[in-house]
Amino acid sequence: MAELLQLHFTYLGIITYMQLFVLTLLTLTAFAANSLLNRVALVNDLIGPGEFATLRVAAGALTLFVLLAVSRQSWPRPPTIDIKAVLGLAAYMVGFSFAYVRLDAGLGALILFGTVQVAMFAAALKAGESLPVSRRFGALVALCGLGVLVWPNSSFALPWLGVLLMLVAALGWALYSLQGRKVSDPLSATAWNFIYALPAPVIVQLLVPSLGHQAWFVTTDGALLAVASGAIMSGLGYALWYRVLPQLDVSMGALSQLLVPVIALVLGVLLLNETVDFRTLLAALLIVGGVAVGSFFAKQKASH
Repeated sequence: MAELLQLHFTYLGIITYMQLFVLTLLTLTAFAANSLLNRVALVNDLIGPGEFATLRVAAGALTLFVLLAVSRQSWPRPPTIDIKAVLGLAAYMVGFSFAYVRLDAGLGALILFGTVQVAMFAAALKAGESLPVSRRFGALVALCGLGVLVWPNSSFALPWLGVLLMLVAALGWALYSLQGRKVSDPLSATAWNFIYALPAPVIVQLLVPSLGHQAWFVTTDGALLAVASGAIMSGLGYALWYRVLPQLDVSMGALSQLLVPVIALVLGVLLLNETVDFRTLLAALLIVGGVAVGSFFAKQKASH
């Protein structure tokens, strides 16, 4: 009887682990899909970057607000505005959309998540957190990967404006993530941050007409792609991420996010016919490998 019970609990543990694995992979794929949806909408001239960002934030805000209302079974009340979180989210959304006018999906995701990881390490050091040598080494390797990616080369023409815009997006996401560590109700905070951030892409769109078109250049297909990015990949993706994140330890949560640029690179090659040269591949290995090694050894040390 005891053996049957042990077998039963082992089976349940395997099922739970598989469910967590599938949900985590689904969430990370949704994050990577944001890069593809944004890129395909812009490269095919279906919508301008400002309009894409506006519709993405609006669709995400609506989806998250509905999820919040359903979970609370009441009309949600707005909390105090977290200025840093809203500014970070707005910088991410706007920089992300405008960067993909010039960057491939995989390259953009690589710059975004590599910079975010390095920025998070720098913030931890500035805050006086005690970081193990392995994590410092991992951050240095990842930084070298970014250096390889952006180092001037006559045979590799990097779209610098796109890179700078993606760096703005990355720093915005890092700020938003740092503020998120202080949040006790992630779903509510995310929903209202989306709502409060909505004016930002509207203002930018009015000040910076996109791609030479008149303001508010939107086709039906472009609008559908933006709404899908906001409502499904961002809104539902973020909600699903908050569901699985408590089940992952900190190192695993950070490590799993490094799969996003890899997924984006693969999907970009398969679906958008993008190319990955040796330089981009080397940078990807350094960025992903550096932070992965740092997270793994830090976790191993903490477990002893």
